[in-house]
Amino acid sequence: MSAKAIRDFSILLVDDKPENIILLEEILEKQNRQFISASSGNEALKIVLKNPAIGLIMLDVQMPGMDGFEVARMLKTNSKTKDIAVIFVTAINKDEQYVLQGFNEGAVDYLQKPLDINVTRAKVDVFEKLYFYQQELKEALLETEKVNKQLEKFVYMVSHDLKSPLASIITIMSSLRGNEIIESDPATSQKIDLVYMASNHLSDMISSILEYSKQSLSQQTIEEVDVYELVNQIAFLLFPPKSITIKISHNLPVIHTRKIKLQQVFLNLISNAIKYNDKEQGLIEIDADETADFYIFSVKDNGPGMLTNDTDRIFKLFETGDNKSNKDSSTGVGLNILKVLVEEQGGKIWVESDAGKGSIFYFEWKK
Repeated sequence: MSAKAIRDFSILLVDDKPENIILLEEILEKQNRQFISASSGNEALKIVLKNPAIGLIMLDVQMPGMDGFEVARMLKTNSKTKDIAVIFVTAINKDEQYVLQGFNEGAVDYLQKPLDINVTRAKVDVFEKLYFYQQELKEALLETEKVNKQLEKFVYMVSHDLKSPLASIITIMSSLRGNEIIESDPATSQKIDLVYMASNHLSDMISSILEYSKQSLSQQTIEEVDVYELVNQIAFLLFPPKSITIKISHNLPVIHTRKIKLQQVFLNLISNAIKYNDKEQGLIEIDADETADFYIFSVKDNGPGMLTNDTDRIFKLFETGDNKSNKDSSTGVGLNILKVLVEEQGGKIWVESDAGKGSIFYFEWKK
């Protein structure tokens, strides 16, 4: 949020008596506040529609013509004004029936005339803070949406670029499978068959990602996913070396979700566990637990682990760990992408690690 946005807090004061508006301005005056006044309900509605930055409305209940209740009702029925906080300022006896009517019309609070200066200031201070929290949340959501669109575009470009060389590999493998010399050597023939089968699996996966990335979030298909089968397929396609054992728990559930997103998370975590394992006999274990709202998946390895200060920063964009045992350099992008994907589901991702002994990555996936 910009410094200017933080400084400016606009309050609309609505009262048919000018002296009441002047009194409110004197009570609430602050360096960062701007006051706009209206002497009637109709005038207030016109001002609000022309000023989208209004953060709070102090609304008199008893006004000639359109009263405060009716103004609040109309504000709440308009999509552009329904989220603006409204405080009723009233001389009406604060009986339960009036209080309930006000809340039903959309008010968030009441102030009773004659005004208590300290209470009035304290309440407005609270709504000012809430207003800026809401603005920060809106900006964060917009930024997340922007990042998501960039990631979808990135995935599309990478997937598209992979299609051509992969098609060449499939063609070459297909021709080798029928070669008499290759067929005469069972061991080589078996390896060729494995590469050919894996290449076709990867081609299907890339085609799915390409199709998926072209769709908006609302268009992306939610389908039944056997997570045990999905993880087994990923493990097969990654061709782990013989020194690494991958154990996949039968606890992995069958869920309804966007398959490609879940696939991306598991693919990244398992491939990292293989890539950075430094043990003579590597072990990777994939398991699942659940709460009322989430499945909690875990990918555990016995690799190099990481330092305590790394576990909090590795999910930030372009941040990498300090562990020097990594076989390859890292851009610090992959885990940040996973964080975005998991948080898009309403969950979170975290890691527990013991330097030299291994790590366990956990992530939540909404049921």
